[in-house]
Amino acid sequence: MSFYATPHQQRHLRACMVCSIVQSYSKFQKDGCPNCETSLELRGSADAIAECTSQVFEGLIAIRDPTVSWVARWQRLDNYVPGTYATKVSGTLPDDMIGRLEDSGVRYVPRDGSTGEEDA
Repeated sequence: MSFYATPHQQRHLRACMVCSIVQSYSKFQKDGCPNCETSLELRGSADAIAECTSQVFEGLIAIRDPTVSWVARWQRLDNYVPGTYATKVSGTLPDDMIGRLEDSGVRYVPRDGSTGEEDA
């Protein structure tokens, strides 16, 4: 697996605010999120992509086999598909999306370094 983005392509990269996978805008548009599509429904929805992904993220981790990677476990990525992930994703997921995730049994943990438990 290789991931290389030219400077021109880098400005079109986005990270999912739920799982932190990094893909181009067009990949989210065409295929959605490989980990969160059933909950977020990003495929073909510019509004959902704008609300649930961010162009502001830090660090990149390439994970080949999430089931055996200690980095994947540490970043809570061990149940996701192989790919390139951001270590931190800036942005706030809309409340209705958080509700949709919870309704589908997914516990949302912000990927921006906060615990997301201040209001709990």
